[in-house]
Amino acid sequence: TIKEKAELILNGSEKAVQAVLPIADDMERAIENGAKTDDPQVLRDGMELIYQKFMKSLSTLGVQKIETTDADFHEAIAMVPGMGDDKKGKVLDCVQTGYTLNDKVIRHAKVAVGQ
Repeated sequence: TIKEKAELILNGSEKAVQAVLPIADDMERAIENGAKTDDPQVLRDGMELIYQKFMKSLSTLGVQKIETTDADFHEAIAMVPGMGDDKKGKVLDCVQTGYTLNDKVIRHAKVAVGQ
């Protein structure tokens, strides 16, 4: 039992690594092909495709983005004065996206809030 536990701890990230490896392959191809083009739109489109694939892989692992609509559930790193009463206490900008893993917060969103 102890040996099995040790093996689970040692190889526990195997599923996550297997999900990320195809994205690393895509990034390598993008770097190689990026040297062959000067069109910034082509590079942007490629990065967006890789990002979408990465987010889909995270989703299959149980990782989800936290929507930044209610200031009570996020880490406020800035208070922006003079935004009016309708913006008071509301999220104005998301500085860093927050994530959950199987409904447990693993990183709180960092937001700017109206004052």
